Amino acid sequence: MSSKPNLRTGPDETVTGGQLERRDAVMKLIGGDSDDVLYVSGLAGSKDDVLATVGDIPTAFTLSGAMGAAAALGLGLALAQPDRRVVVVTGDGELLMNVGTLATIGVMNPPNLSIVCVDNGHYGETGWQEGHTARGVDIAKMAEGGAIPNVRTVTEESQIEDAAKMLKESNGTSFVLLKVAPTDASKIHRSRDASWIKGKFREAVLGEN
Repeated sequence: MSSKPNLRTGPDETVTGGQLERRDAVMKLIGGDSDDVLYVSGLAGSKDDVLATVGDIPTAFTLSGAMGAAAALGLGLALAQPDRRVVVVTGDGELLMNVGTLATIGVMNPPNLSIVCVDNGHYGETGWQEGHTARGVDIAKMAEGGAIPNVRTVTEESQIEDAAKMLKESNGTSFVLLKVAPTDASKIHRSRDASWIKGKFREAVLGEN
């Protein structure tokens, strides 16, 4: 059985797959001040990461069956609500479905938008197949190439504090590639009724039914 290839983080750098526990790492990155933050999550694991961090709150818009849409939705929300922080938490497979969105985000550069890509190198939604990032694809480099001004790759505990500060304080869009261990975290149930989620979120944001 062959070992996994090293993953590039720069022209002269390589790292192996992440070892961080995803739920704990996401909580440390984005937790602590949910009152005035709007959250958008990708599918499955990233949805559960958000719910585990902030709870089942109406200002969390969790996607189901819309793979590839999280970053674009977050961009539109950040532009429409410039006085609110918008935090997108998505997975490597989900983001790669629509990776060109990173270029549009970089060009628009809303200062209130932060993106966390939880990268476990696998497609957890479709059978746990090994994904592209387990074979050398580096989404942080794509974010940098897309002109997103504030980018970090987090592979170990000591890097989380700096990345969390960047997400909260940057004067420009921020992006964190969070390399985590390929483990299947516990599931958190939330209704998949898209109309209900949209209605609750709209009411929380706009104060309307």
